[in-house]
Amino acid sequence: MKKIAIPLILIAAIGLTGCGSTTGQRAGSGALMGAAGGALIGSLSANAGAGALIGAGAGALGGYLYDQHQKGNID
Repeated sequence: MKKIAIPLILIAAIGLTGCGSTTGQRAGSGALMGAAGGALIGSLSANAGAGALIGAGAGALGGYLYDQHQKGNID
């Protein structure tokens, strides 16, 4: 079950990373969703705090990169 849940959570988080219309909104929504997903994944390994921090960072970066791609700054 754990081997299936982690990829599904990551796919869902990546799909929702770009919510918002401004750079700040997209990075913020990515950070929140990443933190939630990271905490969930981290709780499976008994370290929800570290998972939330890693997920928040990855989500914020993903939201920012998505925003820059939508603006045409990144191919």
